[in-house]
Amino acid sequence: MESTSKSTAPAILIPFALMLTMDSIINGTKKWITNGMFSDYFVTGCRTKKGFSVILVPKSDNIETKRIKTSYSTAAATTFIQFENVKVPVDHLLGQEDKGFIVIMSNFNHERWAMACSVIRWMRTVTEECIKWSNQRIVFGKQLNQQPVIRQKLAKMISLTEACQAQLEIITYQMCNMTYEQQSKLLGGPIGLLKSYATRCAHDVADDAVNIFGGRGLTQGGMGTVVEQFHRTYKFDAILGGTEEILADLGVRQAMKQMPKSML
Repeated sequence: MESTSKSTAPAILIPFALMLTMDSIINGTKKWITNGMFSDYFVTGCRTKKGFSVILVPKSDNIETKRIKTSYSTAAATTFIQFENVKVPVDHLLGQEDKGFIVIMSNFNHERWAMACSVIRWMRTVTEECIKWSNQRIVFGKQLNQQPVIRQKLAKMISLTEACQAQLEIITYQMCNMTYEQQSKLLGGPIGLLKSYATRCAHDVADDAVNIFGGRGLTQGGMGTVVEQFHRTYKFDAILGGTEEILADLGVRQAMKQMPKSML
């Protein structure tokens, strides 16, 4: 379940709805909903009689929202939501009844692609900050980048960033030249692997960046602001939209499905 004050994309559910030919009655809870504190409605995945359905739920007195404090952003308004006998008109059903999984999955490829774009852009910015800082910082009478260990860190950060960028551009080209049906069938695995790899690379980039900046890399403010923020928040993309392990497994399983049957 995901929510926003304007538009939204559904994620995973917990609430249960009694789906009839009349109004729906929704009960249940969901955690970690971005923008939930100021949403006017919620796109909600619900367990229904024969499966899983997606319902557009307007905000009402029967919906309680509580802010969840996180390390990555207060502005995200991450929320715990409780539905208690929430009545929703039957025409608020999105897609077909008991076929909500199709609605949910239709959003995931683009969502994960967008997250990969974001974290790779961050990696490039952080790497640039480290290059500039190591050229400026003087240690024992020498520029920091005169130290071989620093140059090795920079080389690793550049290599990881460019590898992620290349993979992103390949997949983006495919997205722009495939039909939506082809994207849904063929790109779920590659996009999952891209996001998994990019956020794992972000872990290494963030770690090396803090070491290059030293104490400034842990300071909220000043010359290390960008590095500190990235080190504190990069896990946001590693968790949202599917964790690294889940998406890596998705990529392998989809690749195995495309393998030809053995002739033996």
